[in-house]
Order: sequence, then structure tokens, then C-alpha cells
Amino acid sequence: MDSLYIYIHIPSSLFFLLRKWEAWTFAERYVSLKLEKRFSTDASNMNKRINLGRVKGFSWCSEYIRLYGRKFSKEDHVLFIKLLYELVSIPKLEISMMQGFARLLINLLKKKELLSRDDLELPWRPLYDMVERILYSKTEHLGLNWFPKNIVPSILRDYKNHKRSIYRYHSSVENVLKTLVKNCRPYFPEDATAEMLEEWRPLMCPFDVTMQKAITYFEIFLPTSLPPELHHKGFKLWFDELIGLWVSVQNLPQWEGQLVNLFARLATDNIGYIDWDPYVPKIFTRILRSLNLPVGSNQVLVPRFLTNAYDIGHAVVWITAMMGGPSKLVQKHLTGLFNSIASFYHPSNNGRWLNKLMKLLQRLPNSVVRRLHRERYKKASWLTPVPESHKLTDQDVTDFVQCIIQPVLLAMFSKTGSLEAAQALQNLALMRPELVIPPVLERTYPALETLTEPHQLTATLSCVIGVARSLVSGGKWFPEGPTHMLPLLMRALPGVDPNDFSKCMITFQFIATFSTLVPLVDCSSVLQERNDLTEVEKELCSATAEFEDFVLQFMDRCFGLIESSTLEQTREETETEKMTHLESLVELGLSSTFSTILTQCSNEIFKVALQKVFNFAVSNIFETRVAGRMVADMCRAAVKCCPVESLKIFVPHCCSVITQLTMNDDVLNDEELDKELLWNLQLLSEITRVDGKKLLPYKEELVKILQRTLHLTCKQGYTLSCNLLHHLLRSTTLIYPTEYCSVPGGFNKPPSEYFPIKDWGKPGDLWNLGIQWHVPSHEEITFAYYLLDSFLQPELNKLQLYANGELEMSRDDVQQRLTIVHNCLIGSGNLLPPLKGEQITHLVPSMVSLEETKLYTGLDYDLSKENHRETIARVIRKLLHHILDNSEDDTKSLFLIIKIIGDLLQFQGSHKHEFDSRWKSFNLVKKSMENRLQGKKQHIRALLIDRVMLQHELRTLTVEGCEYKKIHQDMIRDLLRLCTSSYGQVRNKAQQTFFTALGTYTFCCRDIIPLVLEFLRPDRQDVTQQQFKGALYCLLGNHSGVCLANLHDWDCIVQTWPAIVSSGLSKAMSLEKPSIVRLFDDLAEKIHRQYETIGLDFTVPQACVAIGVLIQQSKYPSANQPLLSSEEIQLGIKRQQEKNAEALQNYENLVHTLLDCVDQRNLPWKFEHIGIGFLSLLLRDDRVLPLRAIKFFVQSLNHDAIVVRKMAISAVAGILKQLKRTHKKLSICPYEISSTCKPSFIFAGDRPDNQWMHYDSKNIPRTKSEWESSCFVEKTHWGYYTWPQNMVVYAPTEEQPKLGRNREDMTEAEQIIFDHFSNPKFVEQLINFLSLEDRKGKDKFNPRRFCLFKGVFRNFDDAFLPVLKPHLERLVSDSHESTQRCVAEIIAGLIRGSKHWTFEKVERLWELLCPLLRTALGNITVETYNDWGTCIATSCESRDPRKLHWLFELLLESPLSGEGGSFVDACRLYVLQGGLAQQEWRVPELLHRLLKYLEPKLTQVYKNVRERIGSVLTYIFMIDVSLPNTAPTKSPRVSEFTSRILEKLKPLMDVDEEIQNHVMEENGVGEEDERTQGIKLLKTILKWLMASAGRSFSTAVTEQLQLLPLFFKIAPVENDNSYDELKRDAKLCLSLMSQGLLYPHQVPLVLQVLKQTARSSSWHARYTVLTYLQTMVFYNLFTFLNNEEAVKDIRWLVISLLEDEQLEVREMAATTLSGLLQCSFLAMDSPMQIHFEQLCKTKLPKKRKRDPGTVGDTIPSAELVNRHAGVLGIGACILSSPYDVPTWMPQLLMNLSAHLNDPQPIENHRSKNFRIGRDLICHLANLDLKRNLYYKISNKWSSNLYLKTSNEGEPATLQSNLFHLWISKIVRKCFQTLSLNFPIFLPIVSVWSQKNSFAIYLFSYLKKTIITHPEFFLLQNKHSQQTFQLILISHIQDPSPS
Repeated sequence: MDSLYIYIHIPSSLFFLLRKWEAWTFAERYVSLKLEKRFSTDASNMNKRINLGRVKGFSWCSEYIRLYGRKFSKEDHVLFIKLLYELVSIPKLEISMMQGFARLLINLLKKKELLSRDDLELPWRPLYDMVERILYSKTEHLGLNWFPKNIVPSILRDYKNHKRSIYRYHSSVENVLKTLVKNCRPYFPEDATAEMLEEWRPLMCPFDVTMQKAITYFEIFLPTSLPPELHHKGFKLWFDELIGLWVSVQNLPQWEGQLVNLFARLATDNIGYIDWDPYVPKIFTRILRSLNLPVGSNQVLVPRFLTNAYDIGHAVVWITAMMGGPSKLVQKHLTGLFNSIASFYHPSNNGRWLNKLMKLLQRLPNSVVRRLHRERYKKASWLTPVPESHKLTDQDVTDFVQCIIQPVLLAMFSKTGSLEAAQALQNLALMRPELVIPPVLERTYPALETLTEPHQLTATLSCVIGVARSLVSGGKWFPEGPTHMLPLLMRALPGVDPNDFSKCMITFQFIATFSTLVPLVDCSSVLQERNDLTEVEKELCSATAEFEDFVLQFMDRCFGLIESSTLEQTREETETEKMTHLESLVELGLSSTFSTILTQCSNEIFKVALQKVFNFAVSNIFETRVAGRMVADMCRAAVKCCPVESLKIFVPHCCSVITQLTMNDDVLNDEELDKELLWNLQLLSEITRVDGKKLLPYKEELVKILQRTLHLTCKQGYTLSCNLLHHLLRSTTLIYPTEYCSVPGGFNKPPSEYFPIKDWGKPGDLWNLGIQWHVPSHEEITFAYYLLDSFLQPELNKLQLYANGELEMSRDDVQQRLTIVHNCLIGSGNLLPPLKGEQITHLVPSMVSLEETKLYTGLDYDLSKENHRETIARVIRKLLHHILDNSEDDTKSLFLIIKIIGDLLQFQGSHKHEFDSRWKSFNLVKKSMENRLQGKKQHIRALLIDRVMLQHELRTLTVEGCEYKKIHQDMIRDLLRLCTSSYGQVRNKAQQTFFTALGTYTFCCRDIIPLVLEFLRPDRQDVTQQQFKGALYCLLGNHSGVCLANLHDWDCIVQTWPAIVSSGLSKAMSLEKPSIVRLFDDLAEKIHRQYETIGLDFTVPQACVAIGVLIQQSKYPSANQPLLSSEEIQLGIKRQQEKNAEALQNYENLVHTLLDCVDQRNLPWKFEHIGIGFLSLLLRDDRVLPLRAIKFFVQSLNHDAIVVRKMAISAVAGILKQLKRTHKKLSICPYEISSTCKPSFIFAGDRPDNQWMHYDSKNIPRTKSEWESSCFVEKTHWGYYTWPQNMVVYAPTEEQPKLGRNREDMTEAEQIIFDHFSNPKFVEQLINFLSLEDRKGKDKFNPRRFCLFKGVFRNFDDAFLPVLKPHLERLVSDSHESTQRCVAEIIAGLIRGSKHWTFEKVERLWELLCPLLRTALGNITVETYNDWGTCIATSCESRDPRKLHWLFELLLESPLSGEGGSFVDACRLYVLQGGLAQQEWRVPELLHRLLKYLEPKLTQVYKNVRERIGSVLTYIFMIDVSLPNTAPTKSPRVSEFTSRILEKLKPLMDVDEEIQNHVMEENGVGEEDERTQGIKLLKTILKWLMASAGRSFSTAVTEQLQLLPLFFKIAPVENDNSYDELKRDAKLCLSLMSQGLLYPHQVPLVLQVLKQTARSSSWHARYTVLTYLQTMVFYNLFTFLNNEEAVKDIRWLVISLLEDEQLEVREMAATTLSGLLQCSFLAMDSPMQIHFEQLCKTKLPKKRKRDPGTVGDTIPSAELVNRHAGVLGIGACILSSPYDVPTWMPQLLMNLSAHLNDPQPIENHRSKNFRIGRDLICHLANLDLKRNLYYKISNKWSSNLYLKTSNEGEPATLQSNLFHLWISKIVRKCFQTLSLNFPIFLPIVSVWSQKNSFAIYLFSYLKKTIITHPEFFLLQNKHSQQTFQLILISHIQDPSPS
């Protein structure tokens, strides 16, 4: 054992916990030996499987790890990983097997600190090949490969999505693969990075979908955890390149988020090794933009922003990893980020952005805690440590907490709930409790005292629960924290409220949490005994005297809750007597909280509580449904905590009452029992759920009670008696902990030895838990067997006689006896050995032992005694058959029998659903109370004990090996009989048990399937509809269980699928019954959803065999088993080959059987469709479908049913792919072709070495020789970024498969298709069907049909063109929607299918197509233009443009000819755009020609043409990107185009007056002036800019800026939809442009334009500058903040516009200033305040009398403007703090009061700001009380600041509410000054000091009320109190306003 290196895995390694637990030392050696033996045996068996060619059966390894952790040697660990790595990367491995191996491999790899890179190295390429094969499958979209759980069935998936990104494929397969790569990544070789870059860089074409693929691969594969000495082989190879790309790209393409994920991982793995400072402003700007927050007025979000935002989780990780270090730059920006978004967290704000903000708040503290744990607490490993210089310091942590705490406090009351805030506070409190807990308490105390706001109470309590552990632990940061615990507990008691469920439950959770953390022991006596206590400890000792009072008050509250919960109180007479869901939750909360309190109590307090609960229980009689259960739970909790004392008073009382009440035998026959008897029975049954040893003294009394009550006639009575029997058996036979105290040994020690306060919040010691276990003693087991012999055996004997027909028995008697049997079974399940019997071995032939491995669960079975489990099984089976034969309608007995059978098969002491529930609860509690900072092991003791108990239960639940025996077979067959019962409820219950059993026993499904299918046989006449339905349900399975219809095995589906189809002919089947129709629909849907392609040919690679041998030869531990002989290995290989041949035979048999089924006469249509659906699932990419099936699918193309036709189209497209002949490829050197040298560095874009691929009309191949000498590159992305290492293209035509074949040259499968498509009638019928309308108005270009025709023309070239040509000509001239769509699909397939045709054939094809396309484009309609656009785009996808020169030349033939009107023009442009967009960067000449053609036509009148031109321009200029290492494009450039446009727009730009749109929507005749032409041009340019806002990768800011002044002049000021198109577009365009990402060098240019416009004579322009500025600054916040000059310029710009002569401009300037202050872009500093105060003091000229209506009235004087600007400025400052009151605000409010009587417009703004100011002051006074408390307060501002007093010196009633708020705030702030060093802010103005009586009254008021304030506990001595008095009086009398 010394040579074992132990893997400590706390959550699943019970073995290592056992080593320290004294109570179980007897089991240690036994478990150790068993473990060694088990591991070596299983490992040896695994090797045999590998050598014999079988790789299934690895589940033992997962179970072993789950039960025992990683208890094996490092050598074995590495070998396991290597073996599984080889297995998981087997090329043709089935998906389910791959997932199984991958999950196990992930489990072995996830603790990466255990294995270093020196121990293990894994190649990356097998994983890459697997991901490429599965996630980017080339055959899945054709239905040739089926993966489980795809979102969209393959038949419906869009063809173009076969290039889909990994993020569009949301399935478990994808998640497993990504997790596998993540866990293997640290062990990739050191040269892997360079190899990956070489492999995936060629895919990096930003205009192509392959860019997404490349970045996805980079994100998931690139290793980032290499040691520093290998960084030059790791991230340094790509970091500058990818960060440059990220910085350069704009508009958030989808792959940008994945780059962020990669950078986040890189930063985390290499803290301190990368200088992020140059990028920090850019990072924070983009993160802020990604939040999509609403800013400014009328903002329209760029569409891409809504879907492609960053993943907050990765952004948080990135920020966390960059924190710390010498510069502190990240913290500065983080503070800025939260300052800018803080107000969005206020509860009054809501929107879809809020979830992101809450996630940011929740995850950031968690991430920082994880980093701190890594740096300070985590054990050092081989992973790169964080350098000392970059570790987070205490100051860093403090700064972080201070920057985030305010948003968190605001988020406590968010509309989305307080969960995220509570989790954030929990983590923040771990770091800095002294900064976090006081403000939380400040909000909690008032919430506990208010009755009117339960939401506030639940929110604050949930947050306090989060910080509870930090609060009670105290520690160096927050020593006074524990002093708050008792005040909080006492104040929380009123929350136990029967009228408010949520408040009641959160209060229970609150009290239970604190009680778990703190021993409830009265320590007040310690004050006299010890003199070494700190002040806090002394205070706590005094406070603990209240614990007893708290416990008793809590009990009183609970009793009140119970009394109001009785059935009489809560139910009408007609309502159910069962507990409601809410009542059961309250019961759970009450019992668990009370149990926790009593567990933590001292002996003295416990005795008082016990007596109180006993008195309550015995002095009342409760109904047993609701209130009785609650009281019984409380009594049980008391008895569990201290069984000896409790049982002493409870058992004798209950027994005497029950005995007395049952003395008269008449009671036994009463159907309604006395309530007192029922209540005492219930009480007795609950208090026996305690330590079995403590029950033994009372066994005689308890047995007497059972003898007296088990056979009561009243069902309620005997049920309670059965519960008593059940609990007695469980208590004496199970292994469980007997106490859950927070301290081992309890608290009952003298104060001199033990000081409980030291244990407040203390975690349990994992290695010294000192668990007290209940292990059944010999006496207990003897007692249990006595109970079974006394009460079980007689019942079984009676039932046996009844089943044999020898005894008559009523149904009620049968049910009573079954209830007793069931309770005995589940009570003693742990004691009874599993069922024995003969094993069923014929189901699967195997050379490997299939014996089950026995698990030791702590208890040895006594085999000398009768196995009651087998006796029960025998009797119950007989009874079942008797009931089914004689009284099948006795459903209640059948329900009980089903339960008994389920427990006979499964139950060994625990039920799975109960275990799952407890596991879930455990995880929730652990999450809410764990200390993530110090690590996972710092849990409280009760939680650790709970986890150990769960681990023990997990072993009892692990049914090993699950040998299928004869007894199991019999019982499962009985269940099947019940599953097909005549009664629906019986079927339902039996099916659940049946499914569980099927999932338990190995291979039993093979035995059961034929029996289920018997019910579906068409030739059976005796099957009822109920049996038929039951059988279908058995095939369907439940949500999570086995689906018999879709087992992953040829032997099974070859039986089930044909049976399902043939069942349509059964007499019991009726399509008129909706339930049966729905069942078949569900069955077919489930099979399609869960089916995966099953393997036909499987072999185990030799590498696996070699590793398997090494595992078997391992010495630690040694298996001591001989290696396999070569003969055995050869036999295994032969068996595997036979298995493969058998699989192939089964596959072909299944296809033929399904075809036979479908061809049956009279088969209903539904079953024909199901059968064809099953056939379509059998298409594969490694085997051509049998000929008969091919013929069937081809003929089905012309089936009458559209559903069948659709399936046939998909199937034939797949078959054509199967029949596709391989085309030869050869390698080329692009540099030789272009006669250039290979560059020494990466240079993307248009280069000399890729220019030969450009479309050049002078050099396009027009002859056969030119065509054959051309080197065509089909994929668009090759060559843009870099060339692949091995560039391959298709070989010349003469080296390709023969074209123009005769029928004789074809294979039989090809001949079938050839014959049908050569038949004119068949083709005519097919075309007619394809031309039919399917769904009116919803039909679209169908990618399935396109794939069909593409395959036809690819495989048979132009053989069918003569047959199709007349149809094409007919269809293209028909303008109907469906016919146009049909011809578009055929033409697209024709163009794409002609890829390998000879030049002559292609030329003839285009001679046919060109006239057709011209006709089609002339006939285009509003319904079909989308289809033609898709047709041309699909035709051009992945095709060399030189091959399609006919098409492009045709499309460029005057697209804006005007023939057909503006709609046809727009459609032609749309179609052209689709074709050119697919060619991306390879057609610069065509783009130049198109732009040259369009430029004169930009002044189009028609709106639809303008919009289309705008969209086309976007695609034309999309290639003009400014990315790093990218050559200037040969395509058109934005800068040159914009220069030309600006020249044409000069007439509009040179004039100052407002531009109006007077251009009518019609083509004018004759010459137009330059201005009109300019307006038309401007409309088109606006369409272009709006279209490109969300699509282009980068914005040409410099050029487009010159258009801004023009847009500012046009954009309207008001929101009015009636404005014309020009104004609306200008406004929208400005909104989109203002959101653009700016680079630092562009900031001065933008500001220059804005300043220039601000001087414009148009006030509309000046106004719009401000609205533009708001959004622009926020979306580029940190870019601006890092440029001081820019900040100064913006400040000057806003303040200067604040003094604008136009009122609207001044108001917008004030709004803008307020926003800039609110997001902390500008600071409210002294110069700004002085400036506004001086403006306010501007003297106004004296009023002169004027005649009303004169001009002078409308023009404000300069003085009035300045004075108004001052008031607006002050108002903006006030509005910038909507949710708090900064120190400068009271003075500004006082300044405003001087302007009460100013003339308009000043007076309006003054009143508005007063109202806001008043609300703010009220809000400050107590943030936790709403403003409705102040509704009586006068609107006059002066009355808010001047509290009037009555003659007696007390405040007037009108003002009392506000007065009390001031008091509260004064008290709080004074205490903060004394104890917490917070700055004082008391906005009490000087007028207060004028009333001395007020000061006197105020102090007397405080004197009376101060003791009730929780903060009073902070005043430790008289000196502090005197100081407080002085501060208070000085503040009241201080004449200064602030």
C-alpha cells in the first residue's frame, strides 16, 4: 500500500474519510482489501475485453471513481487515460460509445494538478479529427449520419448550414467534445501550437464562414498553460496576431466573442506573464459596449449587438486575471465601469440588459475569490504559479470590494430577485466583511421592523443568509460581526407568519442558517469565571443569556403557525385532506429549523424546550394530516437530539394513552377512530425514528402497541401503526450518524474546559469529524428479525392461503396485509439479502465474465436466517396471479403489489428519488454556506457528516453488475402483465416500476422485447386496446429511462421497428382513438430524435491492446490473473468479425423487412409513413442502401403523399451522395503558379501570390485548352490569409471518373436512378409534383430538392438535360410562385452539379441557362425574388468565379435597366448581390464594374431601389477592411468613393439653412438642379450607411465624419413618425453611427467635427450634436477617459452649449451634462460648481413694460440665458445622482431656493429640481422606506427643510414621518463616525438651530429610543456615549448647511 499514491477526492472518496473515523475502524481493513481486489479484477476484465475485441462495459470505472475516488497508482492512472484516449479516437466509433469513453476520460483528467506534463503527453490531432468528423460532418445534413438530440431533424435542416458553427449545434455531443478537448489541452506536446496555427490559419478569411470555424478551433484547442520557459512555443506565436485582429475588428462578428474566451483563458493561465496595460481601455470599452445598455434618446441598437454579445462569464475571468500588478490600471478601469453602470442596478430600472448586469455582479466577486484562493490557499502544483509581483494585495482586494459594493447593494432589491446580489455579497464578505456587512445590516434592521414591505424583508434576509458565515466568524477584519447575530435572530421571529408563505420560508432558512453556525449555549456565567476575554467576547457572553428566550419565543411562533394550519382552519368541507404543496414546504422548513436549533442547544436550553414541546403535544389533540404532522415532526426533532431523556417522557405517555383507548375490542372494528388515538399513534410513530439502541428498553411496550393496532379496521389507524413498524425496523437496521452538532462531542462541558463562543462559525475538521455512527448491534438485529417473524410472517401465510384459494378475505383485508408486508420490506430492506436464483446466460454470448461484483455496505447478511425477501417475492407473485385471474378490478391491491415488486427488485435501504432530493438539498446548502476563499474543505461539520452519509447511501444504491436471474425475469414479466392491464392507473404505475427494472438488469431488454411485441402482432385476435396501448407505452419508455423501441443494438431494432409498422394491421389498433394516434406520433418522434447511426464494422486498434496488456501487468495492485493466450485472442478477433458480419446481415434484413411491411396491402397511411421514416434512418455514409430500397425511394419521389415525397427527396439526395464517385486531387504550389516567392511573414489579403485566382475578364477560360490549363480553386477562403501546407486541387478532366457513361458502365444502383430519370413520364410527374404549392405564403427555396438535383447532375452529368429542358423552358415562363421556386431549385442544382463537367458540356449548359435566367429575372415577383436570390447565391457558393463567368456577365448586363419597373430593378440587384457576396474577395474587377455602373444611378427616386443599392454598396465595400497584416484591397475602397460623394454633396453642405425634402417619388423629366440631385444622392448614401452599420468589419470613420455636419442639419429634433424619409433616415443613421467603435487616433477628428458643428447657425445641428455625443461617449467611454484633452474638449463643448441662445439646445445640454456626470465621465468638481453658481448670480435687467406680442418678448436677454444656464447646470448636477445624495447636493439645493421667483423659463426648471431634490433627501434619510411615507409633506421646498414645532416644542403631526427619518439617519451616521469611520453627512440646514426647543426635544427623543437601535451595541463605554451626545448636539446646532 505504501507505493500507492493516494488521490484525495473528498466528494466521492468515502474510503479515505473512513480512515479517520474511529467508529468504523472495524470495516477499514475489510474495505481496503475488497477495494484492491475489486480494482485489480475489474482492470483485468477490462484488458480481456480489449484483447477480445469488445470495448463495452467500462461503467465499472465510473462507478469505482464515484464510490472510492482515484484510489489507484499513478502508473495505472496514466495507462487508463492512454487507453481511453485511444478508444475515444477510434474513427468509426459509435457516438454513444464515444460519449461514454469521453466522459470517463474527462473524469480521469479533470484534476489536472495530479498529473503533470512530464507524466502524460497526448497528441492533439486525433481529437481534431474527431471534432471535425462529428461537429462539421459532411454527410449529416444529407441524413447519412445520425447524431442523437439534434435540435432540428436532418430532413428540415437548411443545406447551407452544413458549414454551421459549433455554437449552432446545441447537443450533449458538442458539450462532451469541448469538455474533453479542454481537459486534454494541458497535455498537448510543446510543438502543438505551431502545428495548429499551420493547420487553421488558412481558414482565416473574415468574409467566410470558415473564419468562425478557425477561431472556434483556436478557442478550444490552443494550449495556454505551458510553463514560462516554453512560452515562445506557445501563446507568443499567436498572441500579437490575434489581439491585433481583435482590436481592429468592429461591429462584433460572432467569432469576436470566441477570441475573448481565448484571451480570458490565456490571461488566467499566465497571470503576470503578459502585459495587458496597452489593451485595457479597449477591453473595458468593448465589454461596456457588449452589455447593450440603453443610452441617450431614441437609440436604435445595431442588430448584431443583440445576438453576438460577449459571454459575461469569460469577460469576468479576463478582468479578474488582469487585476493586480504594479500598474493598478485594471482596477482604475473597473471602478470606472461600475461607476458608469451603477444607476442601471437600481430597482426602478428594468430591461433585457438587466440579466447580463446581474450576471456580471454575481460572477465577478466569485472569480476574484477563486483567484485569491489560487494565490493564497491552493496547494502548489506543476501548473505555473502567479509571480509575487502580480499577486493580489490586501489593498487590491479592498479597492475591488469598494468599487463593486454600491451596485451590489442596489441590486439587492432588483426586479429579477436577490439571488445574484446574495451570492455576490457572500463572496465579497469572504474578502472584506467590514466593508460589506455593515451596509447590508443597515438595510436589514429597518426591513425587519416594517410590516408593509415583505419583498424588502425577503431580499435582505436572503442577502444576510449569504454573509451569515462571515458575520458570525468575526475574525480580524470584522471582530464585532458576531454581536449582530442575536439582535437579528430576535427581530426575525415575527417572520414566522402563517399569512405570508415566502416570508415564513425565508425566515426559517435565516434562523436555521445562523443556528447551524452557532452553539446556542448560555455563556453569561463565563464573565465571572474568566478575565482574559476581549470586549467583543464579553458582550457576546452577555448576549447569549437571551438564547433560551429566543428558543422559547421561536417555539411559540411555531405553535401559532401550527394552530392556524389545522384542517379546520384551512379547508372547506369538500376540499382534500391531503397536505398542499405549500403546507408540505412549511412543514419541511419548520421541522428542519427546529431540529437544527435543538441540535445546537445546550443541555439546559434543550430540557426547557423539550418540556415545552411535550406539554404542547400532549395538551392538544391534532388532526393527523397537516397540523399533526408538524407537531409530530417537532417532537421527532426533540427526540432525535437527546433520545434517552425524550423517549423517557414520550413513549410511556403515548403507549398508555393508546393502550387505554384500545382496551375495548370494539375499537378494533371502528371505521372512524377517536382523534386522540390517531394523534397518539402518529406521535409514537414519529418519535421512534431515532437511534435504535435507545429504543430497545421500550421494545415490549412498542410490540404490544403494534399487536393491538396493526389490524385496526380504520385505514388511517392501521396505516399509522404500519408507519410505527416501518420506523422501528429502519431505526434498528440502518447505518446512519446519530448527531449533527457543529462541534464533535456536543456542548455539555464545563466553561473552564470549553468556551463555545470560540466555535461560532467554525468549520468542521475533515480528519477529526468524530462522527457517532449507529451500526446495528446484535440485539437490534435480533429485535428486527423478531418483528419480522411476529408481524410479517403471519401476513404472508394468510396471503398465501388466500392466493391458493384456501381462505376467503375481503379486499380491505388484502390491502391491510399488503400494507404491513410493504412496510416490513422497506423497513428491513438493508437487512435482507438480494434475491438469489439461477442466472439467465443465453441472452449475450461473451468470452468475458459477466458476474456481478459484490459491494460491501457495512453490514453482513445473516444467511442462517430465512430470506424474507424471497418469501415475499414468492407469495406476492402468487397473490398477483390470483387477483389478476379473479378480481382484476381490485386496483388498490394491485398498486400495493406494484410497490412491493419494485422494492423487492431495487430497495436495499434507500430509495433513489429520496437520495436525489437529499443530494440536491445538500448542494444548495453547501453552495450558500461554503467558504470558497479558503477552499472546499472548510464546510461546517453538519454538512460534512451529511456528505459522508450521502456517500454511504450511494453505495447502497449502486446495484452492482445487475445479474439477470430467473426470479428477476419472472417479476419483470409480471410487471409487463400489469403494464398491459385493463386499468389505466395500474398500467401507469406498473410502467414506471417496469422502466426502472429494465434500466437495472443487464441485457434483460433482449428477453422482454419479444414479449412486448407479442401484443402488437397483427395475427393475434385476443389483444385488447388497453393491452395494445400498454405495450406501446412499454416500447416508448419514460423521459429518462430505456426506450425499448430504439435500443442501440441491431438485434433489438431488427425486431421492434418492423413490429411497430406492422402493428397498423392489428385488430386492436384504431386511428380513431386520439390517444393511440398520439402514442405512435410520440414513438416515431422519439426514435427519430434519439437514433444514432449504429456501427456495422468495428475493430479494436492494436495500440489499445498493447495498453491493455500493460494495465494487466501493473503491480499496484496486482491482479494475479494470467494473460490471455494467443488462441484466446484469435478467437476473440474471430468472434468480432462474426459479430460484424451478423450486424451487416441484420442491417440488410431490417431494410428488406421494413420494405415488406410498407408494401403490405391495407396498411394504414400513418404506418406507411412511419415505416418510410425508419427506412430513411438507415441511410449511412459507409454502406450503400440495398438496391430494393433505392428503387423504393426513387419511385416514392412521385408518391401521392407529400410527406412521403419529402422523405424520398432527402433519401435520394443521400443515396446519390453514397454513389458519388471519388474525384482525384493533386497538390500544387501557389507560389510556382504565381511566380512569386514565399513571404517570410504572414500577410493577408490581395497579394501577388493569390492574384491568379482573381476574376479577370481578359483571362477567363473561353476555350477548351484554356479551361483545361486553368487551375481552379473552388473554396473561397483558400489563399486569403495564408496558403495551407498542402494545397490540393482537382486533377485535370482526363484523370477524373469517366463522364457521359452508357447504362452498361453503371452500377446496378446507378442504373435504377438512371432508368427513372431517363423516363419522360416519370420526370414530368416529378416536376409537376415539385411545382405544387405546399404551404401558401410560407414556402421557400428548398435545400433538400437542390441537393437532389445537384446529386443527379453530379453523378450522371448532362444525361438527363434533354428530358428536363422542355420542362425548364415551360417553368421559367410561368410566373406562378411554386413553378418559379421549382425551376430555381433545379437550376441551382444544375450549376453546382456541373462542377466536374468538361468544357464542352459546361458551355452547352450555359447556352441553355442564359436565356432561361433572363426570362426568369424578367418574370420575378415579390413572392419569388428571395428564391432567385438564394438560387444564385447557392450556385456561386464554393465555386471558382472563373468557372461561372457566363453567369456573372449575364447578371451585370444593366441590372437597373428600368424594364419591369423599380421592383424588377431592385430584384436584379438583389440576385446579383447574392452571387457576388459568395465570391467575397476574388472578384475585385466585377465589384469595380458594378460600382462604376451604380455611381451615376445613386440619385434613384424609388425607395426600394435606393435601399437595395445601399445594401449592395455594403457588400461592395465589405472587402475594404483595415485589419492587421492585411494588404490594401484591390476591390473598391470606401475612402475613394466617399471623396467622390462629398464632391457631389457640396451644394447641400455649403448652405446653412435647414434642408427639406421636396423630391417627389417619381422620375422627373428634364434637368434637375444640383440641390435636388444632392438630396436624392443623400437618401441613397444614408441607406448605405445604415446597412453597413451592422455588417462591415470596420468603419471608415475618417471619410464618413465629413458627412456628419450634413446629417446633424437634417436630423429632426422631435420624435415624430410623420417626418419624411430623409429626416428619419438621417436620425437613424446618426444613432447607429454614434454607437461605432472609435480608435484613439480617431477621437480628435470626431471632436473637431462636433466642435465645428456646435458653432453652426442651425440650432437643430447644435441640438443633434448633443444627442450624438451622449451615445458616442458612453459606447467609447474608456477610450475617451484615456485622453485628457478629449475629456476637456467634451466638457467645454457641453458647458458652452449650456449657454446657447436656443432654449431646446440648453435643455439638451443639461440632459447631456447630467448623463456624463452620472456615468462618471465628468466629475462634479469645485470649478464646475463655482461656474454654475456665478452664472446663477447673473443679475437680470429690470422689467420694462412692453406691449404684449412685441418681438422683445420672444428673445431672451443674454443675462437671462446665463442665469438659466446656471440653474440648468445645477439641475443637471442634481439629476446626475438620482439614487443618492452626495456631499455637494444640499448646498446646490439651497442655491436653487434663491430662484423661486425668477422669470420663465428658470422657474419651471427650479420647481422640477426641487421636487427631485426633495425626493432625493427623503431617499437618503432612509433608503429602505418608500416615499409614500412623505405624501403629506408640502410641495414647497422650504417646508421640507424647516421643521415647524408646536407650542410644546414637539414636531407638528404633519411633519412627524420625515422627522423620524431624520432622527434615524442622524443616529446611524453618528454611530458610523464613532465606530466605522464613515464620513458624516447630515443635511440639516441652519434654520434648525433657530429653535432651541427643537434641539431639546430631539435629544430627549433619542434618549428614549437609542437603546432600541442595533448600532447602540457598538458603543462600548461611557466615553463613547458622551462623545455621541456632543457630536449629535454639535450637528443639530451647526449653522453650516452640510
